[in-house]
Amino acid sequence: MTSATTPLLTVDDLVVEYPGKGMFAKPFRVLHEVSLAIAPGETLGLVGESGSGKTTIGRAVLGLAPVTEGRITFAGQDISHATRRDRRRLSQDLQVVFQDPYTSLNPSLTVGDILAEPLGIQGITGADARKRVQELLDRVHMPQDAMRRLPREFSGGQRQRIAIARALALRPKLIVCDEPVSALDLSTQARVLDLLLEIQQGTGVSYLFVSHDLDVVRHVSHRVAVLYKGEIVEQGEALQVTEAPVHPYTQKLLLASPVPDPDRQATRREARRAHAAETAAA
Repeated sequence: MTSATTPLLTVDDLVVEYPGKGMFAKPFRVLHEVSLAIAPGETLGLVGESGSGKTTIGRAVLGLAPVTEGRITFAGQDISHATRRDRRRLSQDLQVVFQDPYTSLNPSLTVGDILAEPLGIQGITGADARKRVQELLDRVHMPQDAMRRLPREFSGGQRQRIAIARALALRPKLIVCDEPVSALDLSTQARVLDLLLEIQQGTGVSYLFVSHDLDVVRHVSHRVAVLYKGEIVEQGEALQVTEAPVHPYTQKLLLASPVPDPDRQATRREARRAHAAETAAA
């Protein structure tokens, strides 16, 4: 993102706290003054281990986690404490794809009804809605007869394609992708990631892509931010952060990422052991 580009999403000094357990317990701080920005058409990869706070950032952007301090700005509007009515209006421009395609789709609705639901909320019905549903199925490379079938009739990868189609229904400007491929096998992961890239090239949508896997993030991101214990410890261009990281935590994540080549994996395993020994000695 260049300095001349106005960010679509800006997060400034974001703090998220949850009440502590017990009457006199201190609040538990999940995020510590996190700042980041996403330009139109850009993907920011947010990577870290479980409990690092990466998902909480996405939830705060979506209004699902409380903003204790700081500010979140979307398309020039402060949405840090948006009302339910504001959130309903924001849903046209701000969408989400969740981790588990098995639970994110209503099992009692046909795919056509699932895709038409957000359209109906915005007043798009009848022939216009049917046409848009057909366009969405084409966009995610699903057959037209899918609209008459139930989610359980599809594989995990196909269900995630349907979830992506639903997120695209209202032509959003930003999609929060919360571990969207972690529940899929490796070959299916690659196809879904390629689909997300294809969609971005065709529509100009931005992604906030949350993942624990540095290799996955490298595949789809323009820039990467690394979270550790609620703080961003490294942020920069994707290739630099994922191939030549500076921070020890990012180096640890890189060494932990599996690679298909057995020799490279063995080398990485030895490097990980050496890195752990150096850290312990320090």
